[in-house]
Amino acid sequence: MTDCIFCKIISGEVKSQIIYEDDFCVAFKDLNPQAPTHILIVPKKHIENIAAAGEDDALVLGKLQLAAAKIAKENNIKDFRLVANNGKGAGQSVMHLHYHLMAGRRFLWPAG
Repeated sequence: MTDCIFCKIISGEVKSQIIYEDDFCVAFKDLNPQAPTHILIVPKKHIENIAAAGEDDALVLGKLQLAAAKIAKENNIKDFRLVANNGKGAGQSVMHLHYHLMAGRRFLWPAG
């Protein structure tokens, strides 16, 4: 998608503070952090959100979660929240699937 900011970050057209990259995803610091550690984990394949993912995206979805675990381990993060918002009503502001890895403060439940 030519107008997707995450696609532009993935392609290198827009610079970001990338902290992790593999064949399936990139991870970078959120520009508007909601926690002391707030990292976005984004698949290289443009998928609008979880609801738009298909059976053929199962590997990518799994790789996103494994990347989150690896990023947490490499940064000595023991407790974290991993969130994917689905749709504008749920708080999704960029229509490219992404996970928020947040840590460094206490999170309340229920979320919201």
